Parts: sequence; C-alpha cells; structure tokens
Amino acid sequence: MEKLLNELEEYMQIMNKNNGFNMDKNVLEKLYSVYPFNKFEYIISHLIATKTISLQQYLNIRNEYSERNKYLYLFEITAPRTFGETWAQRHLNEIIPELKKPCVKYDPNYSGEYDFWYNGIKIEVKASRAVKRKSGETLIMKALSSDSKYGFDMNFQQIKPKCCDVFVWIGVWKDIIRYWVLSSDEVLHNKHFSFGQHRGNVGEGQLWLKETNIDEFSEYEVGVRDILNAIIEKSKKPEMIK
Repeated sequence: MEKLLNELEEYMQIMNKNNGFNMDKNVLEKLYSVYPFNKFEYIISHLIATKTISLQQYLNIRNEYSERNKYLYLFEITAPRTFGETWAQRHLNEIIPELKKPCVKYDPNYSGEYDFWYNGIKIEVKASRAVKRKSGETLIMKALSSDSKYGFDMNFQQIKPKCCDVFVWIGVWKDIIRYWVLSSDEVLHNKHFSFGQHRGNVGEGQLWLKETNIDEFSEYEVGVRDILNAIIEKSKKPEMIK
C-alpha cells in the first residue's frame, strides 16, 4: 500500500502542476468513501482524465500492485480461528492431499488434539501473518510485504508440543507464503517457545517470530514441494520417505 500511495502521489504532483489542481493527502483524507468508490478510484480517474497517465500505465500500476499483494486478501480474515484453522488447514491439505483428517479409525485415542494424520504421524498446523509492530491500524493496513523495512510480529499460538509429532507453520506476508516444519521436540526446546499462554492450559505456549529471530528458523524452512518429506523426516520415521 505504501508503494502505491507514493507512486500515486508522484503522479498527483505532476497533475497538479500541469492542470492547476490542488489535490493532496489532506483533501483525500477528508474524501467520503462508499464502496466501491474511494480515494483510489478518485485519484486514478483524475489522472486518466487529465492524461497524466495512460490506460496502459494504469493497467501496469494495477498489475504490479496485484503481484505485490497477491495474499493481501488473507489479512481481510479478521477471525483468528477462521484464518488459523479453516484457511490454514484447507491450504495445507490442498498442497498435500495425502494428509488425512484424523479420526478414531486411524487413532483410537484421538480427541481433537491435532489437525492431520499421515501414516501414524500426528501433525499440527499453525499459521500467522506478518503485521507491523506497535500499530493501532486495522489488520489489513498493518499487513507487510516480505521486503518491508518495518519490524513485524508473527505469533504462533496455542502450541501444545505433547499433542503431536510434527508442526507445520505457515507464515503469510502480502507477497509470499513461507513454510517451516519442526518436530514437537524442536518446538518444545526452542529458546523462543514460551509456556503459559492461557492460565490453566498445562503444556500450552506460544512462539513469536520477528525480524530479529526469524533467521534462527532457517534450518526448518522448506519449499512447498518438500513439506511432506520434511514431515516424515521430523517424525523420526525416515523409512517412509519415497
């Protein structure tokens, strides 16, 4: 969003100079918006009408913005459970259709404590989004790109290492999605893992990824095509690797 605003502001300055306009940020902030009309369509319509930009330039701006924000829609999901469970689990299952939803048929002791089952491996999925730290803005306005200069928070919550064999973490930025696969022991003994997220929930904790520690998890990061093999390796059952 910041790059788009800067780009449009440069064109606005050209338009103001060439056409005697006085369109600036203050004017736009006072502009009343009602879907789908907002300050962006107001700016762009003026830029095109005054021939400050061509239709092709507009399409280029639009395509570049879409490419930089291909996962921005995931920051529109405001309910943590909907994002962390519904989207994340569906997303991983689409990538790896071999994963099965657990049930007592596979695990007689199953009682909802993990998300997927694969040939005896209990898998828990956690997802989080990179957002600007110390910001009172809405979630979508706090969303960050992978190359952002701002410090970010990415919180993986309600982690219970004793309830699964392997964790798959999914990290979402506006432009990329990254994956980490860790054994339950690797999570349990990680120095950044913090117990006691919710009072009374024994064995539950959380872990924050930030720009200051994310590089420490590089050994656990995998490409999308390598997630299943990493799950098998981390489960201590390497004989299952195809």
